[in-house]
Amino acid sequence: MSERITHATSITASLCPVTAADFGTVAALADTIWRSHYSAMISMAQIDFMLAGRYTTERLSRYLDAADCWLELLMVHGLAVGYCSYALTETPQEMKLQELYLLPDYRGGGLGSFMLRHVEAQARTRGCTALLLTVNKGNTDAIAVYRHAGFSVREEAVFDIGNGFVMDDYVMVKSVMAKSCLDLVDVPDIHS
Repeated sequence: MSERITHATSITASLCPVTAADFGTVAALADTIWRSHYSAMISMAQIDFMLAGRYTTERLSRYLDAADCWLELLMVHGLAVGYCSYALTETPQEMKLQELYLLPDYRGGGLGSFMLRHVEAQARTRGCTALLLTVNKGNTDAIAVYRHAGFSVREEAVFDIGNGFVMDDYVMVKSVMAKSCLDLVDVPDIHS
């Protein structure tokens, strides 16, 4: 199953569940995106360490046929240009946006928002009322996008990821509760 978006500018995008055959594509996207985006925030040594640990066949395989975590490729005109992953947390009714990445040339055209709305819809479909994420404190552009989308900072957190490296992040959260039936009905004002 994939979700599709079409813009007036004739950009057609879809999100497709990752298969084992896509692992190399995801790793290549991560390498390109991370090196261009995070080099101003963290060291290349930390980028190398994180890429080497996150994009192995063993780590990516956990998304195949899983009932609690998902990884999807963003395809634009048949080309993989980004990906997102999300998972249920141990907290009831809570989902975590684990990753949302897009090649630099495709940013600013609504594709990141498309992926974020997709994850929010998946959270609601699974009965979640909250969507959370972690974002590097120096990632000001992403923080601004998340704030604009309705996320707020719940807390600051420093995660020891090994090899002497840490992730110095904000934990952001957004309510994703479905609107009530009354919100969807035009109720006349009886006081007019």
